[in-house]
Amino acid sequence: MTAPEERRGTSAHSPDLDWSQVRETVLLLELAVGQIEAAMKEGNSSVEVLTDSFTSMAGYMRMMGSALEQLPDTPATAQLKESLIGHAGEVAGRVQKSIMAFQFYDKLSQRLAHVSHSLEALSSLVVDQRKLYNPFEWVALQEKIRAKYSTPEELEMFTAVMQGVPVKEALSHYKAEMKDKGDDVELF
Repeated sequence: MTAPEERRGTSAHSPDLDWSQVRETVLLLELAVGQIEAAMKEGNSSVEVLTDSFTSMAGYMRMMGSALEQLPDTPATAQLKESLIGHAGEVAGRVQKSIMAFQFYDKLSQRLAHVSHSLEALSSLVVDQRKLYNPFEWVALQEKIRAKYSTPEELEMFTAVMQGVPVKEALSHYKAEMKDKGDDVELF
């Protein structure tokens, strides 16, 4: 097999004696990794801006709430003051929920990064003839991928698939467990 830097695009449309399904597979894996990384980079920069904005808004809402609380209660302004304090509290609560959503996005980004690294590792294994047919290399790859999982549910899904449970079934079980878990935010 040619070295990775010698590989070029697909030759499936006009195969020659050097054509290889492994090289075609690696090309598609590398493309998938590139797409994942590009999407993550675009998403991360947008979410950073949103996170900073919402964190600032939360601070301003706290200051506004405190300032409103310090206003005197006069018959003319008491109802307006109460209404504004209520609105400020509502906005602050929505800002907090938004920040929690960004934490879920962070978790999603970490998972996509794990997928990207796993695909890169798989690509490296498949392209190397010495590793491709060596079961110990495949076990090492599986352990490397397994080590990336951070929750018991992810580890359970991985183990189930490695033991022969169909991926769709393992994923369905994983989704059910995560749904039962509720809206817990895992900070990491």
